[in-house]
Amino acid sequence: MPKTDYRISQLSLAIAAAFALHGPAQAQVQNPAAAGPQAAAIGDADSNKLEAVTVTTRRREETLQDVPVAVTALSAATLELLNVKNLGDLQGNVPNLTVYAARGSNSTITTFIRGVGQADPLWGVDPGVGIYFDDVYMARPQGALLEVFDTQRIEVLRGPQGTLYGKNTIGGAVRYVSRPLGTKTEGSVSLTTGNYGAANVKAAVAGATEDGQWRLRVAGASLKHDGYGKNLTDGSGVSDQNTKATRITGGFYPTSIPLTVVLSADQAKDDSNMRGFMRMNISKFDPTKTPVLDSRYDLATAMPNQNYTHSDGQSLTATYGLSDALSLKYITAHRSSDTSTAIDFDGLVNKIADVRAAYADNSRSHELQLNFDGKNSAGVVGLYYFDGEAGGEVRNNFFNALFGTTSGKVYTQGKALYSDWSWHLTPVWGLSAGARYTEETKRAVVLNRSFSNDTFSTQTAVSANFDKSLTVQNTAPKVSLEYKLSDATKLYGSFSRGFKSGGYNVRANTTAVPDSGKPFDDETLDSFELGSKLLLDGGRLELNAAVFRNNYKNVQLSVFTSFTAPNGTTGFFGDFTNAGKATVQGGEVEFAWRPDAVWTLSGHVAALDAKYDEYMDRGVNVADQKKFTNSPKLQAAINLEYLLKTSSAGQVRMRLGASYRSKVYPTTDLSEAIAQDDFTLINAGAIWDLNKQWSVSFQASNLTDVAYRTDGYNIPALDVLSGYYGAPRTYTVDATYKF
Repeated sequence: MPKTDYRISQLSLAIAAAFALHGPAQAQVQNPAAAGPQAAAIGDADSNKLEAVTVTTRRREETLQDVPVAVTALSAATLELLNVKNLGDLQGNVPNLTVYAARGSNSTITTFIRGVGQADPLWGVDPGVGIYFDDVYMARPQGALLEVFDTQRIEVLRGPQGTLYGKNTIGGAVRYVSRPLGTKTEGSVSLTTGNYGAANVKAAVAGATEDGQWRLRVAGASLKHDGYGKNLTDGSGVSDQNTKATRITGGFYPTSIPLTVVLSADQAKDDSNMRGFMRMNISKFDPTKTPVLDSRYDLATAMPNQNYTHSDGQSLTATYGLSDALSLKYITAHRSSDTSTAIDFDGLVNKIADVRAAYADNSRSHELQLNFDGKNSAGVVGLYYFDGEAGGEVRNNFFNALFGTTSGKVYTQGKALYSDWSWHLTPVWGLSAGARYTEETKRAVVLNRSFSNDTFSTQTAVSANFDKSLTVQNTAPKVSLEYKLSDATKLYGSFSRGFKSGGYNVRANTTAVPDSGKPFDDETLDSFELGSKLLLDGGRLELNAAVFRNNYKNVQLSVFTSFTAPNGTTGFFGDFTNAGKATVQGGEVEFAWRPDAVWTLSGHVAALDAKYDEYMDRGVNVADQKKFTNSPKLQAAINLEYLLKTSSAGQVRMRLGASYRSKVYPTTDLSEAIAQDDFTLINAGAIWDLNKQWSVSFQASNLTDVAYRTDGYNIPALDVLSGYYGAPRTYTVDATYKF
């Protein structure tokens, strides 16, 4: 893989090479844009042109081809055809994106973009990729693996985001946009069944007063399946789903003044059981030497088979038009979640490594924006305030002899001033510039203890007990230059700086390792990017490319640290450290081609070269021994779609797709046993639109039933080696009625 020169011409050749070497590597379609081809397929069938996709990436409506940003947007039609059920299904559909359910949970998200992310879901650790639900930042990963229902589109922005969004995010952003309020009565009901006992119901209804001043929309989903495996101890299901979600939105749109007020409330309850996993070794601590099972999901645990996350949020958005070009927008929101999870690291009845964890978070945010959209310039100036607390308790039972807890809270208070402005300097040149000032305070209250037995009532020792605070400031600039080579070809170059504040390790063991109570440092990332957006072949071919180089400093990592106690015994604890310096570079190509009114070919190829330049371990630079996690060197995807129209029986939209990912290390210990070698997933689907009201669909995922690991544990001190796997071959049949 070239170390520096990821030129667009090389990536264009890589498309053909990847397809030749790896077969139909799944290509997400979304042209860069997103949504495109699929939406076009059910739009004007007499036109071969791809449908223009509108996004609000820069806080104003623009077509995806006009935005000088590496962004993929998936419309509702695209999400439906690609069978994107939740945010985890975006993997394989967006270049240089890794996203999946975290270990032991169905609704806790792990997200990486271009090598930047954070896999540790514990409180006090900020994600590297921001999840935004209708412009509201979701501060914690618990409950953030959002289910897709009544959705208008999903946007994935790659690279630092700070001058356009309230909460600064260093690696990128995933923006979930629900369907907006309309002025007519409408709704839908969808029923789904499939293998593994799948039984889903999704429904939505909307209406408005005759003058359109008062509007309401209600949507809900009930999602269930029996599970991919069993708890062999009691026969209950594991890796199942039992999720209910609701959303209600109301709006006031007075005709007498230029004001809109929208209130929204959402709730999700995930009452699923444990996630199953494969034990990959015979534990030396297992007296019965239970053999490794063939199943990648079955386990045998005596722990309670339950794992729930309940989350909710409320928001108010008020927009006032000061003039035709100038508006004032205020967003205030509250979000909270509660999680209780059981994690049997060893997957056995024996109490070798049994963990019970409870998490809770609560946050409030306020954002004030002044938006301008003029003839020759446009931009936003924003003020943002965030106040959140997250905490809980983790109870560890090792060998039924060592009992300890991690407990406490982290309080975060952030203030920011940001601005992003664009100017049309000439008919062909454009300039965008922005900056963000952030001040953030974190307070960590930590109490980590040991106990005499599994009642956790009699304390025997304290490993950490502190109440510490730190305050950091950062100013991050952004600038981009755009050049319109022709109406069909647009080029851009940009520089942006990303920032993520440091904090404290809530798992610290200051008794054994005093330095573990010191704060870890802020992350910074300087991103340089060149990109092109092309609309060719009379509007039938979209080809978007970007190459980037990121200088990444003080990379925050969650690791295991071993120690030797004064009495000579050895132990370990979950530590948090900074890796020093790294260089992350790569490139991406997204394309969509609609040669005629019935065929569409779309996809992407993404290359990534992420290497540590400095990684200090006990005073020694071990950078050459370390690798980035969740960062495959090559990703590719392709989708072939066909539209069959009939004169009397509606139309059928058919898709065959595949996605390819090269080898990836999901954990920071870089275990070769847990690492996932390259693999390809094949998916297919067909949607029969009988008329404007009725449609029937068939979807099949992972048709060849590939076994691929998404995560795992490698803890030598506990002789734990386990792997969490993605879903097996699944298929569903769905009937939808719209009115």
